[in-house]
This record gives sequence, structure tokens and C-alpha cells, in this order.
Amino acid sequence: MNDLCADIGYANLSKYGEQLCGDHVEIVSHDDNLTVIVLADGLGSGVKANILSTLTAKIISTMMANELSVRDCVTTIAATLPICKTRQVAYSTFTIIRIEDNLDAEIIQYDNPHVIFLRNGKSIDYPKTLEIIDNKTIYKSKIKLDEDDTFIALSDGAIHAGVGISLNFGWQREDIIKYIENIYEPSMTAKTLSTMLIDECHSLYGGKPGDDTTVCTVKIRQRKPVNLLIGPPEDPKDVRKMMSLFFSKEGKHIVCGGTTSALAAEFLKKPLEVGFPMYIDPDVPPIAKIEGVDLVTEGVITINQVLEYARDYLKENRQYTDWSYNEDGASLIAKMLFEEATDINFYVGKAVNPAHQNPNLPIGFSIKMRLVDELALCLKEMGKKIKVSYF
Repeated sequence: MNDLCADIGYANLSKYGEQLCGDHVEIVSHDDNLTVIVLADGLGSGVKANILSTLTAKIISTMMANELSVRDCVTTIAATLPICKTRQVAYSTFTIIRIEDNLDAEIIQYDNPHVIFLRNGKSIDYPKTLEIIDNKTIYKSKIKLDEDDTFIALSDGAIHAGVGISLNFGWQREDIIKYIENIYEPSMTAKTLSTMLIDECHSLYGGKPGDDTTVCTVKIRQRKPVNLLIGPPEDPKDVRKMMSLFFSKEGKHIVCGGTTSALAAEFLKKPLEVGFPMYIDPDVPPIAKIEGVDLVTEGVITINQVLEYARDYLKENRQYTDWSYNEDGASLIAKMLFEEATDINFYVGKAVNPAHQNPNLPIGFSIKMRLVDELALCLKEMGKKIKVSYF
């Protein structure tokens, strides 16, 4: 097993006037050895297109993950999808990116704009072989992977952006490549790249997308662990055990909560530096410092704000500019967990904080546990590898 992983992030726009997007992205992983990503674009828009694309993506991703052939996938799709009475066709275009051991990629494309492949931030042309299956022209490619290699899959809504509004012929693939090469930074995550591209499409459409539009980015990167400690253990005798396990873990360390910070400082035999409280964000308590700890913050209120950012990140990612530029505790945690981390270890103490028993405060032990559990689920949905340990 190597230290590489696939960072996957996508964003989409629904056609103006439609509540459902006619594109669908499905991701299936088998341990750390195999990841299959399918972007499907259903015929038309709205509910029918959404059903077509969802069925297509789910069937193909499941079959490909079980190592069935592309021919089997296409034949199954043709036999499964309902026929459109008006057009007498039943299909969804699709792009498949199959990654094995994070070292080898196979790309299979049918009628979607061809995947853009970046190496060192520059577009690279890659070989394609053509195969006709059930009268459908399928393009196949195999690529050996390096760290930071990036794939960008698009539905045709991206290249139609701006037609008749800001551009005569839409946002051509060559123009999209130029835009990506100009904005690309090695530190950008897959989600950030997808969000920036989809925002540009939204702008070119004048805020009223003429077609369902999806961008899905896959980036090969080094695994980076981050460890987060919140709350003292239920049994005070377990403090040393909890701290020893936490600080022995590789990667960055975040300590959340006043009591927890004091225990961490005592364990490390370092002072807890609170200093003059700087309220960068009036809604988020100030941060502190302990030598040997990467970030020290307040507990429940800060984590609640991080959870709000995580929920938004999984949807439209509209709050990205807030947390990516701010320096308050919640923003700093969001940057470390959403952008830097690939593997996240939570160390959660189950002790009941006497300060939280005040009936005038809307905070309780169950709320703290629920926040951590929900945040862990959100991070898992982002593709992070999560482990939660309770003490």
C-alpha cells in the first residue's frame, strides 16, 4: 500500500427552472485499492433526466467496481433504461474514471466532453482508443499516475455555458483548459477546483443555466493525517492514556475545549497561552496556543460552526470564501479538515462538563456527541478516512 489517495470533489448546477439536476455523480470505493467515479448526464432535464443519470451512474459504478467489462455495462444500461416516447431513445451519456491502487487510471467516455488531464498544473493530451459497443462510440484510455495528477470530468452543460449570452459558441473545452491552467494552484483541493469552475459556468450563463452542468475533479495526492481531541475522558484516570495516544499519532493536532486544552498543556508540560482574547469572528470564541499543538480552540460553539461549514461544503460550498480567508478557530479547523486532511482521527472524551449543566445554556453532553458524530459523517462523505475513539 502506498501513501497516495484520490481526492474527489464535484459541484453542479440545475437547468434554470428545474429543481432536480439531470446529471449524477456516483463514487464507489473498495478499500484503498479501487475507486470508480461515474459522471452521468441524463437525456433532457428535470425528473426524467435525473432518473436516467442516477440509474446509469449507479449501475455502471457497481459493475465496474466488480470488474465487469465496459461492454457488459453498456449492454445492461441499454436493456435497463426506460425508452423516451418522444425521442424513441433511452440513454445517458457517461464518463468513467477507474483508479487502481492510486497508481493506474482507466478513463472510459461516452458522448460527454473529454476529460481534462492536468500534470503539474498543465493540460496533457492522453492516448485514446475507440470501440463501438451497441452502436455507441466509446473512448478508452489508460494512464500511469503521479502525485498531483488531476482529472476534470464535465457534462456538456459546461461547454454550453454562455451560448447566446456572453459567448457565441459557448465555453469551448480549449477555453476551459486555459481557465484552469490560469487559476490552478498545487494546494487546491478537488472540491475547490470544481467549485471555481462551476461558479464560472454560472456566471457565463448569466445566473440562469441553460443546461444541467456538472464538474467532477479527481486529484491524486499524498495522505495527510489530522488528529482532533475534544473533551476530557469519562474516567480521570484515562487522561494520560488518551493524551499519549493522541500525541503519538502522526500528523497535525487540534485540541478543542477549555478543560481539554488545560489537560493537554499539563501533559506536554507547556503553558497554555490564552493572552488577550481576539474575537476575529464575534460568533466564534478566540483561539489559544500550546507549544507542540498546531491549533487550540474552544469546544462546542467552534465545532458547531465547523459543522455548518461542512454541511454547506457538501452542497453548494457558498461559504468557502468565509472560512478559506478567515483566521478564527472554526475557519482554521475547516481549512485543516476539509483541505489538508485525508485521514482524520477524532479523540472524544465522554466526561460531562459541569459548565454545560447550566439550564440557561443550550449545550449538553448529548449535543457535543451529536456534533462530533455528524461532523465525522460529513467528512466521510467528503471522502476522508475517519476514525472516532471514545474515552
